[in-house]
Amino acid sequence: MLQKLKRIDGPIITILLLLMGISIVAVYSAGRYWTGHQNDYLKIITNFAIGFVALAGVTLLDFRIFTKYARYIYLGGLLVLVLVFFFGSTLNNAQGWLNIGGLSIQPAELFKLVLIISLAYMLMLRRQSELRFVRDVLPIGLVTFVPFAIVMAQNDLGNALSYIVILIGMLWIGNVKASHALIGLVIFAVAVGGGIKAYITFHEQINTFMESIGREHWTERLDPWLMPEEATAAAKWHTENAKLAIASGGMTGEGFLQGSSVQSGRVPYTYSDSIFVVVAEEFGFVGSSALLLLYFIMIHRMILIALECRDRTGPYIVVGIVSMLLYQIFENIGAFIGIMPLTGITLPFISFGGTSLLINMASMGLIMSIRVHGQEVDDDLPDPARARPAKQA
Repeated sequence: MLQKLKRIDGPIITILLLLMGISIVAVYSAGRYWTGHQNDYLKIITNFAIGFVALAGVTLLDFRIFTKYARYIYLGGLLVLVLVFFFGSTLNNAQGWLNIGGLSIQPAELFKLVLIISLAYMLMLRRQSELRFVRDVLPIGLVTFVPFAIVMAQNDLGNALSYIVILIGMLWIGNVKASHALIGLVIFAVAVGGGIKAYITFHEQINTFMESIGREHWTERLDPWLMPEEATAAAKWHTENAKLAIASGGMTGEGFLQGSSVQSGRVPYTYSDSIFVVVAEEFGFVGSSALLLLYFIMIHRMILIALECRDRTGPYIVVGIVSMLLYQIFENIGAFIGIMPLTGITLPFISFGGTSLLINMASMGLIMSIRVHGQEVDDDLPDPARARPAKQA
């Protein structure tokens, strides 16, 4: 066991500690303005402590245990998602939280990891052969679409879209046919382009329809991105002030606790979704670049772990987690510099949010488990899950 634990990836642990430090500093600065959030930085420390315990616990487990019981994990995850309709509470227009024993959890965040494990199990059974559309791609798509539809019904667009990104990433490494990938890319491009064109052309009708079903906040988030000239001042308030704050940071920033937009409260939710604005305004381009560099190194280390793993299930899980993290990073930061719509997704390991942090830390535990146990071949698993060593010359 001691020899296995020596295989834990030190650079990733170091990066997580650095991200924890950045999170504490940024949340402390942001929370000074918001009533009831002045002590959030202390909660961040507690959440990280719990997260590192979760990381250690998952690391000690063989990652193949999760795929062995993937079917039950998937059904359990769906059950929890459905329970939100009956017992969930609403926050920021999304009905996505369950209160259990004084703790508030977000099942949609939890299901990201459930989906990655489930898709990894399905891909493991395909023996690395090209995925057939009817027998392989459609079932995998259905397994993703069901939770996607449930979370969309709960009004959580950001997390629902993350399921699609995870699906695309895992289909890619799962050896989808080039023709299927090309067709999917064309359909996606046409759907996105056509959707944007339709939204602009029929904006008034769409806005009226959204108001009738209680989803008017969707158009309030899309308008500043697609039709800034038509967006109301209230709809543009968040993103416009965020861009001004990021720009004011300049090269080296205005200084810790000196960010004018952060300290005045002009940018909403700086302690959670808008945490990148704090980093950019107070530490400038240099601080923002340092944060992105840490993400890059972490993802690079994760890919190396996937390449070193002898078991075929490990790389599937790694790519699923990488897809999840890349989406969250790109969407969160992109929303505040104007290249993506605002969806309320958190910035991994930085934003205040217990469930999000716990799932991300558990995900890193899975990465560590693959690093620790991935050199072994489990004879109890079906043959497709095992890598066949290369022939010796």
